[in-house]
Amino acid sequence: MQATIEATQVKGAKAGPSRRLSRPVRIFLRNPAALVALLVLLVFIGAAVFAPWVAPHDPYAMDLTATFLPVGSPDHLLGTDNFGRDILSRLIYGARISLLIGVVVVSIAAVVGSVLGLLAGYYGGWIDQLVMRLVEVFYAFPFLILAIAVMAILGPSLFNLMWVLGLVSWPVYARLVRATVLSLRTQEFVEAARAAGARDGRIMFRHILPNCLTPVIVTAAMGIPEAILASASLGFLGLGVRPPTPEWGMMVAEGKDFMFRAPWLITGPGVCIALVMLSFNLVGDALRDALNPRLPGRF
Repeated sequence: MQATIEATQVKGAKAGPSRRLSRPVRIFLRNPAALVALLVLLVFIGAAVFAPWVAPHDPYAMDLTATFLPVGSPDHLLGTDNFGRDILSRLIYGARISLLIGVVVVSIAAVVGSVLGLLAGYYGGWIDQLVMRLVEVFYAFPFLILAIAVMAILGPSLFNLMWVLGLVSWPVYARLVRATVLSLRTQEFVEAARAAGARDGRIMFRHILPNCLTPVIVTAAMGIPEAILASASLGFLGLGVRPPTPEWGMMVAEGKDFMFRAPWLITGPGVCIALVMLSFNLVGDALRDALNPRLPGRF
């Protein structure tokens, strides 16, 4: 009898994490808009990863005898630009740049902001005051204006673009993690770890930080489209990646002078930017709903 009870307890303990994991998955899968958005993102990611095999032409190859070919041309499905470069190939390779910028920017911002917010929330005192005053300084300047000013000083390049956008985006993560840490640092599991002799570093990164990851993941999913839009805006202003790199914002900037003669030059990258932003926002909303433990059970 005792063995049966112990076996049941062990089975229940093993099934617990599985149930906790399956609940968010079930909630996410019941959101049709999120599933469609995820499929769209997978298409863009697949095109970016397999660009050398998917793109029909070299995105840098110019053919001055085939400029401004319209959409539906036999050898150029989405037409060509003023240099005779294939628009579809440039859009596919542009997905690499734009998605890379979004992921790297959010990674930099999330790491920097999470660490500073963790330190501020856990230690408090002058560290908290310093971090929060720094956050207020960054919030005092409009995000895009600050990015433009720094990019104008450093010069346009892909490396500078990712670092600048990442370093001006961290305050939102710092405030989010700090607020979560303030509510967690007095919990019983933190007191138990401290009573067991755990050092501050282990308590922060082993016990507290994992419990802050859910809002950080949701914020990151919503932050990727913002980073892509910001990079496209800087590219449109000539402060993003350097030409002839195929980047969606740069493609819009290059096509604006031919808007009435060849509208497909800006339509393609504009639609790609809109689709990726909408898809990431829908997936982010679905993740927020699925990972929210306070939502009533819908499974």
